[in-house]
Amino acid sequence: MAKKVSKKEALAYHAEGRPGKIEVIPTKKHSSQRELSLAYSPGVAEPCIQIDKKKDDVYKYTAKGNLVAVISNGTAVLGLGNIGPEASKPVMEGKGLLFKIFADIDVFDIEVDATDVDKFVETVKAISPTFGGINLEDIKAPECFEIEERLKAELDIPIMHDDQHGTAIISSAALLNALEIAKKDISKIKVVVNGAGAAAISCSKLYLALGVKKENLVMLDSKGVIRNNREGLEGNKEFFATNRRCETLEDAMKNADVFLGLSVANIVSTEMVQSMAKHPIVFALANPYPEISYKDAMNSRDDIIMATGRSDHPNQVNNVLGFPYIFRGAMDVRATEINENMKLAAVKAIANLAKETVLDEVSLAYEDNTLAFGPEYIIPKPLDPRLITAVAPAVAMSAVRTGVAKEEISDWNKYRESLKKRLGLDNELIRTLTARAKRNPKKVVFAEAEHYKILKAAQQVKEDEIAEPILLGRRQKILDLIEEFALEMDDVCIIDPKEIKQEDKRHEYGDIFWQKRKRKGITQFEARKLMRERNYYGSMMVEMGDADALISGITRNYRATVKPALEVIGKEEGVNNVVGMYIMRTKKGTLFLADTTINLDPTAEEIADMSILIAKKVKQFRIKPRIALLSYSNFGSTRTKDSEKMAKAAAILKEENPNLVVDGEIQGDFALDAEKMQRIFPFSPLAEESANTLIFPNLSSGNMAYKLIQEIAEVDSIGPVLVGMKKPVHILQLGCTVREIINMVTLSVVDAQIKR
Repeated sequence: MAKKVSKKEALAYHAEGRPGKIEVIPTKKHSSQRELSLAYSPGVAEPCIQIDKKKDDVYKYTAKGNLVAVISNGTAVLGLGNIGPEASKPVMEGKGLLFKIFADIDVFDIEVDATDVDKFVETVKAISPTFGGINLEDIKAPECFEIEERLKAELDIPIMHDDQHGTAIISSAALLNALEIAKKDISKIKVVVNGAGAAAISCSKLYLALGVKKENLVMLDSKGVIRNNREGLEGNKEFFATNRRCETLEDAMKNADVFLGLSVANIVSTEMVQSMAKHPIVFALANPYPEISYKDAMNSRDDIIMATGRSDHPNQVNNVLGFPYIFRGAMDVRATEINENMKLAAVKAIANLAKETVLDEVSLAYEDNTLAFGPEYIIPKPLDPRLITAVAPAVAMSAVRTGVAKEEISDWNKYRESLKKRLGLDNELIRTLTARAKRNPKKVVFAEAEHYKILKAAQQVKEDEIAEPILLGRRQKILDLIEEFALEMDDVCIIDPKEIKQEDKRHEYGDIFWQKRKRKGITQFEARKLMRERNYYGSMMVEMGDADALISGITRNYRATVKPALEVIGKEEGVNNVVGMYIMRTKKGTLFLADTTINLDPTAEEIADMSILIAKKVKQFRIKPRIALLSYSNFGSTRTKDSEKMAKAAAILKEENPNLVVDGEIQGDFALDAEKMQRIFPFSPLAEESANTLIFPNLSSGNMAYKLIQEIAEVDSIGPVLVGMKKPVHILQLGCTVREIINMVTLSVVDAQIKR
């Protein structure tokens, strides 16, 4: 969780470039007149006629089956209250983004100017033919209950108010596992729920469905315990009213087994927690500040099991564990609703996933090899890639079993595989790297701190606790830029290598460098003088352990940046050639491209060495490398110097590394299309699964390829990554964005963690 986000930064994020966070893009070819005629008139008439004959064919010929409406009237926006439909739109767009990145579900966000229940319901009903599902969001209680109930009764597509059911589903999964660890019977536990809003009501109802006895549940609102002798109770509050002799939260907490907070910060004291029964379960879910702080709760007693809504503590109750996958499963079988059985199926799937062995990539992301089912791990982490294959099928199966599915899935294993391919699960890489970097930030020296983008990136990685930046450059120039752009970097370390007070350090670094290079044509005077240059000074900081990684290159040519690093730090032991690699996040998953920046025309033997080096790096990301040695030839179809070189390199690799998935020479389109490979070259190991690591025959092809991909396709990229350096040094490309700098810093931190 980022410690702070400035108002200016938040507004810029939403406004810069294309305003907002989501867009609509075509899914069919549309470049020719014929294709346009198929897309619209006259070709579009044919699917219209078919749908008119058979309404359900709308799922066959349109995007309805993968389209969700995120609908709100802005009357209960989290943390902001009733701010209206226009002001709620950024939140709804954000929800749409989460649907897309976690479950590949397309979203139209719909903000409705209607607070009257009848008007709101009629509006949603009128637009419902467009959508395969409806996610209601940020609608205040008690209206939200009636709105959802009426829409579920009157429409035949999946509908869920996530504010109610999302938290209920995730906290229910956490409750089941916490009770198992505490060895408590759900039918006998006493539960205290502080809060009586939409989420609290839904949580309480789902707890009852799981087995909690109604007489054992006490609910409180801002007036205290909701007792059956209180006047004016109606609806859900009347349903949960108790006859127990308690008036206050302090009374209710005595001997309670479970506390669920969906209210306000710091309302629970350590004394209240101490008054609970043995092995108490405390879910303090107020955000951003819980009902009792994690530290206070954990210090209050040794036998507590604690969960919050925050990502910086164990057991985060996060709705993103549920809603994307629940809708995915419901829509994939064209369920007519999301019923209680489907919600319970999601609860149990999430709970069961927490009991499975934690994947290496999850441990890597959170830099915690101790993650295992227990008091500090009762629900999965949001970055667990198995959530989609655990929750979506469970929900879909429940829909089939309960008779609300219009389509059945004949092969569930094939369905799970399709879910993996839908997302390209390797696309989690950047989020995984970020999570890991934040667990153990390192010192990163920025050699070009007199540049606004560098300072902006440095501020963000510091605030997000990804890295501790060290800024190299003219001190006053850096301070002026910080003031000009209103950056918050008061306590950041600034070093000007040319300052008089740095003379001793320059001489120290220069003398060490001279010892390294004195037999390679450099004098002691020249070595000391070079330390006035930031790339040499920064490289020496990394070499001497005064920093963990170096970032440079945004204003200088590649050679001028790489040369000092190679001379000062050098190659990793056993490495013949440093390799430049790009990491690119694409729809096909994460791709690793090499060499893109260093080696001009490597030999077959050098290609083989480079491939091994890149494979080792890919494995560090917990990704199995599948290597394609690229050419304009497929397995001898054209015999030239370059194609034969790649074929020879493939032969070397297969002989020396029989367990490595590698083949070549091969054309790029075949390398990335396993189905095409299966049809034409079924003998290749890349016919089973497409390549994710592309090795180029020379620098020219590799450099052109990555630049074309960056320019034509909107991809997240990290690079160029220097693979084979003794210590982390990474070079930025000219004109890179702040986001790309942050990605590079993140990788540098993880690289430093691995090397240590």
